[in-house]
Amino acid sequence: METWLAILLIVVALIAGAALGFFLARRYMMNYLKKNPPINEQMLKTMMMQMGQKPSQKKINQMMKAMNNQMK
Repeated sequence: METWLAILLIVVALIAGAALGFFLARRYMMNYLKKNPPINEQMLKTMMMQMGQKPSQKKINQMMKAMNNQMK
């Protein structure tokens, strides 16, 4: 086998492996974040209380809906 062909195959394999790894990692993280959202209603309520706001359930629901829409 010629040297340039071996080098070309190695480079192609590295690029293909990097691309496949990127997409698999991205898919895994999207599924993980969908199952375990980074913020929930209780955390949102606590943050609003720390900022000096009295959170109503309506306001919490609006903010959760906006964050869920942003994730999609």
